[in-house]
Amino acid sequence: MGSQVSVDVGSMHVVIVGGGFGGMAAASQLQAMNVPFTLVDMKDSFHHNVAALRASVESGFAKKTFISYSVTFKDNFRQGVVVGIDLKNQTVQLQGGEALPFSHLILATGSTGPFPGKFNQVSSQQAAIQAYEDIVRQVQSSQVIVVVGGGSAGVEMAAEIKTEYPEKESRNSPAHVTGERVSNLEELPVNEYREYIKVQTDKGTEVATNLVIPCNGIKVNSSAYCSAFESRLASNGALQVNEYLQVEGYSNVYAIGDCADVKEPKMAYHAGLHANIVTTNIINSMKQRPLKAYKPGALTFLLSMGRNDGVGQISGFYVGWLMVRLLKSRDLFVSTSWKTMKQSPP
Repeated sequence: MGSQVSVDVGSMHVVIVGGGFGGMAAASQLQAMNVPFTLVDMKDSFHHNVAALRASVESGFAKKTFISYSVTFKDNFRQGVVVGIDLKNQTVQLQGGEALPFSHLILATGSTGPFPGKFNQVSSQQAAIQAYEDIVRQVQSSQVIVVVGGGSAGVEMAAEIKTEYPEKESRNSPAHVTGERVSNLEELPVNEYREYIKVQTDKGTEVATNLVIPCNGIKVNSSAYCSAFESRLASNGALQVNEYLQVEGYSNVYAIGDCADVKEPKMAYHAGLHANIVTTNIINSMKQRPLKAYKPGALTFLLSMGRNDGVGQISGFYVGWLMVRLLKSRDLFVSTSWKTMKQSPP
């Protein structure tokens, strides 16, 4: 994958919408092969959001989780918000009126959800880092913290707080502990310290806390493409794709990562695998070679529980806390992203 392609690239220009794990991997591979491309993202830096929760509790960690796109991709990066896709003219429409022409399109818009687990807003690297340093101070000021959401993000958030501040009372949400749901979440201040916040559940339970951190409501980020591909949307907003990860009915449009309707867990690891397939298929299509099919493999996931603990499966086999700690928990794969972006971490 690292060698330059020998096809005529004069007519090629790949536009990648979204610079998360899948988009960043695809851009890195196209760059290595000297294929013309433009990567578009609303932030000026790649966000290694696998480590976002630790950046919310450990001061100074956030600067390790944002990596400048322009340093790596130079003029091939464009900061902007995609507001539409013109399939007839093969252009990606940016807020402000600019249109980016493409011969091939890779949609890698990922998922969206509440801060601090997700950071989906127009921002500079400095402002993004500051947002995480701000919530670190809120956590430090709070004695009792409620984490809303009983999924993996909620569990990891509670574990990070407990690891960094063992003296604090971190409640991994009434939804997780008692099977109840927070009923007044929309009325509550989130990610901000208060002397007293009353959390209420649908079963009538009341919990007094100083800080509410939302780790729920993750959904596919379809805003960039939902209008253009309205007939190709799955029920959750992901794009229906064939075995080659082409959007159904479009041979030059691909979807990878969370926005591809592939029957497997939504994970950064899988987004990287998708990127490998798609960049290979773009080149193969130009060389009139057979396309490569994507085959979801056995389940692989690693759930970090702070710096020193965790659980997981690799290719369907259970791995214990020590392996998870060595593979993920200690640095949450931050160093891997800096290596992929060919930069040195701070």
